Amino acid sequence: METTGQSFESSERETIVATQKNGDGDLTAFKTSSGRVLDYSQALEEVQGGRIAGVNAFKGRDGETYIRGDADGDPTNNLDNLPIF
Repeated sequence: METTGQSFESSERETIVATQKNGDGDLTAFKTSSGRVLDYSQALEEVQGGRIAGVNAFKGRDGETYIRGDADGDPTNNLDNLPIF
């Protein structure tokens, strides 16, 4: 991935404020603090690009890359606990 030399301050980056889930409870879409709605792949690209604060991308045991909330000790802002939209 090419970098542009642009850094994002946490206060300038969007956060995830709500989610959508499928019938199995898997996260499928995200709403950001600016009101944008991103499907999973769009959100993953934004997270990996450093444009969304409070979350990170990790590689699961199955080799796939997933989005998860940063470990901050506050369960209320875990992605599974955010409001549904």
